[in-house]
Amino acid sequence: MGHKKLIRFEAIKSFRNVLQYPEGMAGKWKDFFGNENDITLELACGKGEYTVGLAGKYPGRNFIGVDLKGNRIWAGAKKCLDENLANAAFLRTQIERITDYFAPGEVKEIWITFPDPQLRLSRAKKRLTHPRFLRLYQKIVVPGGHIHLKTDSPDLYRFTKTVTQLYQLPVLSDLDDVYNKATISEELQIKTYYENLDIAKSNRVHYLEFTLINEISPDKEEQLKQSELSVERSS
Repeated sequence: MGHKKLIRFEAIKSFRNVLQYPEGMAGKWKDFFGNENDITLELACGKGEYTVGLAGKYPGRNFIGVDLKGNRIWAGAKKCLDENLANAAFLRTQIERITDYFAPGEVKEIWITFPDPQLRLSRAKKRLTHPRFLRLYQKIVVPGGHIHLKTDSPDLYRFTKTVTQLYQLPVLSDLDDVYNKATISEELQIKTYYENLDIAKSNRVHYLEFTLINEISPDKEEQLKQSELSVERSS
């Protein structure tokens, strides 16, 4: 591990806005923030641009960036401390364990911003909009909670649309080319480090907002897999 990473890993141990694998936090976030304001999560937050940006825009709401990489979390957490954003925090853990840290209905909405699209079909279950993850989110968000996906990966965008159709999850917003619109919301104007890298080389950014209003049963996952196999064969 590089010297810089070691320094940052050590630094976040003393950051009051960073929790690393905390125990007993489910249902206790109102105590942590000192209020009962709505909570928004940014999953796979990286440097936490959305956590920082949204916290600055909405002081009456609470925001938590979740990521495993402590050296990345350092950047967002440090900025929040420097800007006195008391309504923002960072949780270091695996997203697969998200239900360990939040009680049912404790989260208002979730943002997934430029995650690894996990392009190989063999890794489809690692996509953060795969049904196995949506079932986890459904356990912690309020009934009908909103999920926001912002990505430059056309494959992840298409896959997520397939998931919403398969499970009949209402889509509230579907933008195939965010920055080609005359006007976009302030939330979508926030840019992440990975967005600026344009890793997918797609020259466009996609956005979906949908709700977890229906049951996400494992029974349909084979149908989803077959759909993905068909796409792979035709490409």
